[in-house]
Amino acid sequence: MQTLPTPPTTSDPSSQTFVDTTIQRRKTRPVQVGNVTIGGGAPVVVQSMINEDTLDIEGSVAAIRRLHEIGCEIVRVTVPSMAHAYALKDIKQKLAETYQAVPLVADVHHNGMKIALEVAKHVDKVRINPGLYVFEKPKSDRTEYSQAEFDEIGAKIRETLEPLVISLRDQGKAMRIGVNHGSLAERMLFTYGDTPEGMVESAIEFLQICESLNFHNLVISLKASRVPVMVAAYRLMVKRMDELGMNYPLHLGVTEAGDGEYGRIKSTAGLAPLLADGIGDTIRVSITEAPEKEIPVCYSILQALGLRKTMVEYVACPSCGRTLFNLEEVLHKVREATKHLTGLDIAVMGCIVNGPGEMADADYGYVGKQPGYISLYRGREEIKKVPEDQGVTELINLIKADGRWVDP
Repeated sequence: MQTLPTPPTTSDPSSQTFVDTTIQRRKTRPVQVGNVTIGGGAPVVVQSMINEDTLDIEGSVAAIRRLHEIGCEIVRVTVPSMAHAYALKDIKQKLAETYQAVPLVADVHHNGMKIALEVAKHVDKVRINPGLYVFEKPKSDRTEYSQAEFDEIGAKIRETLEPLVISLRDQGKAMRIGVNHGSLAERMLFTYGDTPEGMVESAIEFLQICESLNFHNLVISLKASRVPVMVAAYRLMVKRMDELGMNYPLHLGVTEAGDGEYGRIKSTAGLAPLLADGIGDTIRVSITEAPEKEIPVCYSILQALGLRKTMVEYVACPSCGRTLFNLEEVLHKVREATKHLTGLDIAVMGCIVNGPGEMADADYGYVGKQPGYISLYRGREEIKKVPEDQGVTELINLIKADGRWVDP
């Protein structure tokens, strides 16, 4: 017969061992992007990217402002040509004149040295893609890369990257080394295959060039459209950085996640496991919708993990046969009345069986204890019982009485 362990008999809390449920974030060096800090213990930063053509000065300024006003802390713009690079000077200036300075990142891709050097004068961070920054002409009959060929291209990369690194270093600006699974350089594909290892080694190659030039204002990303690849790449990157004594912050994202519910679920599936393990200092949710739709998803993921608190946290049971009111309808009414508040936890529970226990951490509780009546709680304490049709109004009055209400 199996012998079960004897439960402890003491009720003294000081004798209990409690598990810390706070996410312990990976320690990273701080990187300044305009007036925003990435890493170094700063809150996880939310980013997005405008869709407008950067040559459209007015449209770009308006798009950047829309994103920033709803909580996007860093905005990225695409810079495919020198004309676009010059346009960023006007965009930056117009933002300062008509709104305020917004941290801007320029996205530079194919053979981008001249573009990057120009745009580095006007933005706070330059994002480069190691797989595209130096063009490697593919050979259809290639079966391998010799070490000499590998080294020759590495030297070309250093020669091309060095002026940009020096410019950003001397200006006190930042760079994102943004590896994409779908655009690895050919020699990385031949050497490591289409794998997370190839993504990581691509990033390490650029990191080591930057470090040799005493440039450390670096953020790393390793994005993929397949969640398992993306998660594996970031985990491997952390392992490799630990081995090399590096502590650069990481920008997380599932690229090309799609749209609608699945796009949001896919992004969450990639971001949440890493963030829960303390990996990640800045995030973007890349969905095929207006950029403004990305920001609420970012904040919802961060709030669910306890990493940022930017809205009311609603605790609500799924409803069952014991529920004494229309839970879905009541939750909607409570949410509409209180969603503008920041930092509160409000529980809406359908019955008394599990309600008080499951809402113990909430600031306020709205519980159905008997037909036609609502019990309102402050924390664990029942404050009053009111008719159901007065429940939402009385909840608001309770919040007001505690001095925690602000008008919408």
